[in-house]
Amino acid sequence: MSEYLDYLAHTQGISKQLAVLRNDQPELMKGFNDMAKAATKDGALNRKTKELIALALGVAARCDGCIGFHVQALVRLGVTKAELEEALGMAVYMGGGPSLMYAANALAAFEEFSA
Repeated sequence: MSEYLDYLAHTQGISKQLAVLRNDQPELMKGFNDMAKAATKDGALNRKTKELIALALGVAARCDGCIGFHVQALVRLGVTKAELEEALGMAVYMGGGPSLMYAANALAAFEEFSA
């Protein structure tokens, strides 16, 4: 058993609670979802690049949910371990030691979602 968070269970748990919020606050959740779609669509940067940026921000913010959802999206988009590690390197460069700890979490999530 890994000492790291079970990212699949973690993201599923968050999704379950967000479904409650989606039901109770539909306008808020629609607004957030619309913003996410607009921010992640291909433009000058492709979606994979944008997801790598989002992951780096999630690592720097120490957000395990962000790590889980963005790594899951990156695996679906075909990210390589090398691409992921370079983005994590930038997160560590900008965020220091705490980001290094969460970069390890992101690698664990990558291994889990890639399995």
